[in-house]
Amino acid sequence: MFGLMQHHPLLISSLLVHAERHHGQQEVVSRRIEGDIHRTTYRQLAARARQLAKAMAALGVGDGERVATLAWNGYRHLELYYAVSGMGAVLHTLNPRLHPDQVVWIADHAEDQVLCFDLTFLPLVEAVAARLKTVKHFVLMADRSHLPASSQIPNLRCYEDLVDAQDDAYTWPVFDEERASSLCYTSGTTGNPKGVLYSHRSTVLHAFGAALPDALNCSSRDVILPVVPMFHVNAWSLPYVACMTGAKMVFPGAGLDGKSLHELFEAEGVTVSAGVPTVWQGLLAYVEANGLRFSTMKRTIIGGSACPPAMIRAFQATYGVHVLHAWGMTEMSPLGTVCSFRNKHLAMTEAERLALQAKQGQAIYGVDMKIIDGNGAELPWGGEVSGELLVKGPWIVDQYFKGEGGQPLIAGWFPTGDVALIDADGYMQITDRAKDVIKSGGEWIGSIDLENIAMAHPGVAMAACIAAHHPKWDERPLLVVMKKPGATVTREELLAFYEGKIAKWWLPDDVVFVDAIPLGATGKMQKNKLREQFKGYTLPTA
Repeated sequence: MFGLMQHHPLLISSLLVHAERHHGQQEVVSRRIEGDIHRTTYRQLAARARQLAKAMAALGVGDGERVATLAWNGYRHLELYYAVSGMGAVLHTLNPRLHPDQVVWIADHAEDQVLCFDLTFLPLVEAVAARLKTVKHFVLMADRSHLPASSQIPNLRCYEDLVDAQDDAYTWPVFDEERASSLCYTSGTTGNPKGVLYSHRSTVLHAFGAALPDALNCSSRDVILPVVPMFHVNAWSLPYVACMTGAKMVFPGAGLDGKSLHELFEAEGVTVSAGVPTVWQGLLAYVEANGLRFSTMKRTIIGGSACPPAMIRAFQATYGVHVLHAWGMTEMSPLGTVCSFRNKHLAMTEAERLALQAKQGQAIYGVDMKIIDGNGAELPWGGEVSGELLVKGPWIVDQYFKGEGGQPLIAGWFPTGDVALIDADGYMQITDRAKDVIKSGGEWIGSIDLENIAMAHPGVAMAACIAAHHPKWDERPLLVVMKKPGATVTREELLAFYEGKIAKWWLPDDVVFVDAIPLGATGKMQKNKLREQFKGYTLPTA
């Protein structure tokens, strides 16, 4: 027997229809590449998205065809999010921080038909346009006054002209919710990136899960500023969550430095933000140096890589901003866990709560997880033993785009490549990436714990821990440190800083100081480059 309820497919366009009808006057504010602050509403944005959908159809974009973007966070990018997916095509967000050769490879692999790009990336597009095999139209996301007088880009078009040429008399098509909606490529794999093809159903379900009180806890009372780029796993779903809840949206454009972010937070009354730890380092350094505070910020979501406890402490104790430590992957749309408190945690001491917040948290509804040993056997929860983390759920990848890499699942579970502990309450803590674990004499040492301790030192800006060869123990920890400007920190001082914080056999064997630690396109430390840099490094044996 089937239920007797109305059937409406879960489509991304329905989120924008809801925002337009029920939160039509809510603002969407953007710092534009042109240099000004742009203001619109959900009602106006929805009308322009319909115009844009008609414009894309006029360019020949058909069902399932890919439209790529090279763009910062802004209202035009948001219009593309809804117009492209809503019309039945697939939005492909390209990461402009990648090497041009990677941009070309990914665009060709995706078979992008149209490439829309911000003014910032005009030089990049000019450099790669002739090499792109499938792109038929290049669209500069600006008005006609910003079109270059001459350009080597073929079929270069003006975004605003395309929109203005259409009216908004367009009805969003209704189709199967399992249809593809958007495409993102992984950044953490070896070899060529793999495409993760999301569906309308998975995206809408993910937005529901992300908005829950024990997840990102978003509502129409919030003002959301996603620092995480819209080219990084759909800005962790915040563009969808905002329309679903009716929250005000604020977009920072290319201004991701501490000064630009703080000014926008204060001017627009931002209550919620989200980003990777490296971005927050810059913001915290700026507010500390200038004696500033946050007058409206209530919480920030930190993910992408493990958040150092020292950063959590600074946000909460010094600035009164609650930190939600989160974890996920491109293959997970991306949200998997969020570290929110249960009632019993409110009675904890501050130190106990900080220790809990160092974990990536509990699974949100829609995600299940387990840890396994090297033989594939499931390990118990209790926080005593770590293992490889596996996940499953309705917004987690089943297979990669075009079947790349074969079938990634193990008996229906996706292997994340992370090594983790899960405590008795189901709170998960990443202890390392499987490829980053340090195997000393057959025992595992988690590099993240060692990095977090080092970054709590007042003179350390960033720290990475990698395995270095040891003649007796095979591998031992080597700590690579970037000092804060003007700080004086010695090897002996840092090693002494670990006393009483870890088991003695975990202590790094050596410390090296560098001017910079390499970061990837999503702000994560590139340990593979550090391992290559220190490939022949000899650890002291005494």
